[in-house]
Amino acid sequence: MVEEIRSKKGSLIAIILRRNINPKETSFYTPSVFSQQLGLLKHKKGNIIKAHMHIPRARKVEITQEVLHIKRGRADIFLYDEDRKYMTKRTLSAGDTILLAAGGHGLEILQDSLILEIKQGPYTDKTEKEYFE
Repeated sequence: MVEEIRSKKGSLIAIILRRNINPKETSFYTPSVFSQQLGLLKHKKGNIIKAHMHIPRARKVEITQEVLHIKRGRADIFLYDEDRKYMTKRTLSAGDTILLAAGGHGLEILQDSLILEIKQGPYTDKTEKEYFE
């Protein structure tokens, strides 16, 4: 229910969590050095998470990583390695989540979809993206 996709050079390109994943305990699936942390927090009824704030901390982000969660619909995601070479395609369905960690990606929407996107901000403008074939 967890799939890591790596390039031939060993770079972690993406992590997919399928909708039916059910870990026994809270689990994180990303290396601790990633600027995005992807995990599932498992709690039993009645657990209390104390009110808290995160202490400001300077962080250096060198690559934009993004998380896509398919709320509704289906899409094919095409993954490319760090040299822009096509690697593989995966179909994502409602409930699936993918962390796009490195390399490139493209999407083909197969059904009307609602996709939640989470990435570092602020998003400045379209000059942040470099398109390729």
